[in-house]
Amino acid sequence: MSAPSGRAIAGRVLLRVDKDRAYAAAALNAELARHPQLDPRERGLATELTYGTLRTQKVLSERLGALVPRGIDKTDRTVRAHLLVAAYQILMLDRVPPFAAVDAAVNLVRADRGDKLAGFANAVLRKLAAGGPHLDKAAAILASAPAWLRERLARDVGEDEMRALLGAAGDEPAVCVRIRPGRSLPDWLEQAERGQVSPLARLTRGEGDPRRRAGGSTGFVVQEEGAQVVALALGARPGERVLDACAGRGQKTTLFAEQLAGTGELWASDLHPAKLAELAAEHRRLGLPAPSTRAADLSVGVGDLPSDFDRVLVDAPCSGSGTLRRRPEIALRLGPDDPERLGQLQTRILRHAASLARPGGRVVYAVCSVFREEAEEVVARVADLLAPVPFDARELVALAGSEATSLRLTPLRHGTDGYFVASLARR
Repeated sequence: MSAPSGRAIAGRVLLRVDKDRAYAAAALNAELARHPQLDPRERGLATELTYGTLRTQKVLSERLGALVPRGIDKTDRTVRAHLLVAAYQILMLDRVPPFAAVDAAVNLVRADRGDKLAGFANAVLRKLAAGGPHLDKAAAILASAPAWLRERLARDVGEDEMRALLGAAGDEPAVCVRIRPGRSLPDWLEQAERGQVSPLARLTRGEGDPRRRAGGSTGFVVQEEGAQVVALALGARPGERVLDACAGRGQKTTLFAEQLAGTGELWASDLHPAKLAELAAEHRRLGLPAPSTRAADLSVGVGDLPSDFDRVLVDAPCSGSGTLRRRPEIALRLGPDDPERLGQLQTRILRHAASLARPGGRVVYAVCSVFREEAEEVVARVADLLAPVPFDARELVALAGSEATSLRLTPLRHGTDGYFVASLARR
């Protein structure tokens, strides 16, 4: 079987985002992993079409909707995905001849849905191609984002950072890995660009998933640079009792295991037992001692987790507004009331997790969001339990200064996704 085209892959990913509420990055990586022989140019095209279409989807839908009597929203989902991908090429990409985009989409619709709908797609796209000049991509991205989202982002990080978060600044984020000191690395990674804010960060651009390129290397972990800073902010030291309270699949937990170096105690908790199983598997893959794990819903209580921890990381579930440039589908799903609702959830999680720290113990609260409802306002609500204290991790002191008790990371200033990180101590 021949490999699919980049256009076909982008259509499949958009369909999964629409139908299954999948994350585009995960769906795209899964599609690309299924076809390791795919030409790098087609990989690049699939990536450009996926993210570009999602970022400009509202504008594309409006242009297509004007040509579809029933409206684009009522069009067959598979057909709609191919129409959107083609519309992005026709309206946004100078390097793609319109006839090529039309013909490719029609053939994909024919293969997926038959001749009748292929004829429909052909008529719509030919009208679109004849209808006017290219659109400005940055303007289309901004116009496609909900007004409330643009306003809230600008309020909290400024106009320029808002544009960068929405992907309208014109640069694609790099793939970042965290190197493991003392481990061997592939030569290409040894020579890779250094990160701006994490001493362990190495950046790759236009090379796809570095894990595929590096084979079975255990000398690095794929981890966004801002997430590395969050983990480093905890400042875990040998001999301490450490809890990763919202551990997920455990990328940050693996750093704590390296910092503890077989001493002290390491615990990891998450709402989802399946994620904790993946966490344990990742520790085994990297040759690290597995932490003790407990599944717990920290929004309602601490379950059977122990207490008296020296350090607790609460990397709380959030809106993901800081990751919009990598996850543009978030803009299609967030509502204006979500930041406040999530801030209340995060307050409960932080309060319960912080209760497990010993008096004087360190608690780092972090979210990959830039909304103040999920950041400073959450910290203010737990002032009776937690006091702001300066970061004591040397990496954070170097980054934020010796007196800083919180830090915001943003794309333009730091080259990372958007984060809020606060250093606190149990009263």
